[in-house]
Amino acid sequence: MPIITIEAGKMEKSQKETLIQDFTKVASKTLGIPEEAFVVLIKENDPDNVGSGGVMLSKKFAEQK
Repeated sequence: MPIITIEAGKMEKSQKETLIQDFTKVASKTLGIPEEAFVVLIKENDPDNVGSGGVMLSKKFAEQK
């Protein structure tokens, strides 16, 4: 059972559905494994839990507004 994992920020349900469908189709075609064998895990990260360049993403986003 192959597992595909993606970590990203908050997403809409429709975006998650699209990612799951598209990742599964591409991986199945690339690896020659049936789509039914794949599991896709999406981990949404809160901007307070992610930093870049020593600064929390939530702070960077606030400064961009």
